[in-house]
Amino acid sequence: MTRSSVDQEGAVPRARHTGETDVEGEPEGGRRDRRRNRGHEGRTEPGSPRPRRRILRWSALTLAVVILGTAAAGYLYYEHLNANIQKDKLNLGDSDVPEATPNAAGQTPLNVLLIGSDSRNSAKDLQLGGSKGDVGRAGLADVQMLVHVSADRTNMSVVSLPRDTMIPIPRCTDPHDGHKYPALSLAMSNESLARGGPGCTVATWQSLTNIHIDHFMMVDFSGVVDMADAIGGVPVCVKQNVWSHTSDGHGSGLKLKAGTTYVKGEQALQWLRTRYGFEDGSDLGRTHAQHMYMSAMVRQLRKNATLTNPGAMRGLAETATKALKVDEGLGTIAKLYDLSEEFKKVPTKRITMTTLPTVEWSQNRARLVPAPGDADQLISMVRDDTPLDGRGVKHKTEEQPKTPTDPDGKIAVQVRNGTGSNDAAPTPQRASGVVQILQGRGFTQATADTTPASESRTTVLYPSADLEGDAEAVAKALGIPLKQVRKSTDVSGVTLVVGADWRTGTAYTAPTEPTKAPSTAAVLPGDKKDACMTVQKGFTW
Repeated sequence: MTRSSVDQEGAVPRARHTGETDVEGEPEGGRRDRRRNRGHEGRTEPGSPRPRRRILRWSALTLAVVILGTAAAGYLYYEHLNANIQKDKLNLGDSDVPEATPNAAGQTPLNVLLIGSDSRNSAKDLQLGGSKGDVGRAGLADVQMLVHVSADRTNMSVVSLPRDTMIPIPRCTDPHDGHKYPALSLAMSNESLARGGPGCTVATWQSLTNIHIDHFMMVDFSGVVDMADAIGGVPVCVKQNVWSHTSDGHGSGLKLKAGTTYVKGEQALQWLRTRYGFEDGSDLGRTHAQHMYMSAMVRQLRKNATLTNPGAMRGLAETATKALKVDEGLGTIAKLYDLSEEFKKVPTKRITMTTLPTVEWSQNRARLVPAPGDADQLISMVRDDTPLDGRGVKHKTEEQPKTPTDPDGKIAVQVRNGTGSNDAAPTPQRASGVVQILQGRGFTQATADTTPASESRTTVLYPSADLEGDAEAVAKALGIPLKQVRKSTDVSGVTLVVGADWRTGTAYTAPTEPTKAPSTAAVLPGDKKDACMTVQKGFTW
């Protein structure tokens, strides 16, 4: 990694040109491959952090200009902005997901989780929604978006998780009082934030995706309003007049005429909270509207990222830093600036926003569960660093396996039955059946492990680098691609988890590698300027 424009952790960033061509043009790639890490909720309509990340990115880009413009007062102002930023622990779970293996050029992906809290614990938040009874209640993560920047910084993938999605939540420990929240086998995804803080939401995403998350950024209701005001509004579009209001008092209150409107203040928050009035009135429609808002905000921020109005940029910097809560590894202007430099390398046309594919939950049609197949495909593409837009896909050639530490007959392999899924029970005795297959191929130390497991794709896990070669030997013997071999802190030895893709038979068939996101992921390209929300029947005026 080359030396960044932030010389050291307390230093003021140096001035750089961030003109439109540099921002929108080809990524800087190898010119500045910087290290991504340097030390570096939901019962009412939600506030959203969506603006949050992109906001942060561009407000951070303006900070160097703002600070230099204050001359001798620059350092004091820099420290003032640092003091604005709230910080919390990154991961509150009992385990972690190892970072991705660097590619041939030594580059690694960057994963940032954006969280929008529905907290009503300030007078301003309460004024924007909710009741006095909500004061003191732990916030819920009503907006959750995983931002994945590719290892080579040529493309960015954004995956949203609807708040009504039922998923497992791991055990989390509150970093402030030590309270331990037990694991939940299935709960609404937004509840994770109330179980110790944003670090539990990070732990939940890592458990769901097996993707290492480097940072989080969180914003609440009032932060969304402040950010929209700071940039002069965000353009959004509806195909018909819309009024999100029902006779029994539901709805966000959003009332817009057909066409494009620049929303700011409370109206921006209403847009991000609207469920009744968009598409079919479900949480999915709200998620799609949030994607539209985010895309428009990115374009608006880039358009305004100039040197012509330092007062406005100062206000944007002040607003962004006050609105944010981030992990401890991202808690200074210098680190935010470093992060912004990584985001800046991706042109708008290579940003792809998606929603995790879901289906109705059989036990409650008002709730969702990840869709078998399509949800797995989307997550695996992000985990494998495959572009979601289908452009520039280069399937990686299989690497040569590491040399095993032991001969096959001495490798202790534990086999777990992970063949169950949302719509199918596990295949009975599947672990024992695969143990016999392994023993027949020379792995005589293979044994069945009764630990509960669920994997869409058959995977070989290992706990430490010295067992990587042994794990790859198991994969090779069964015809499992090496990309399905990974390090895990949840196992004590080489462990084969037989997934839902190998419920029967003696031979494993590797899945075909997808080239773009599934159609059920509601794909929205970052440069699409004519996106317009469909209005739900009965909500026009």
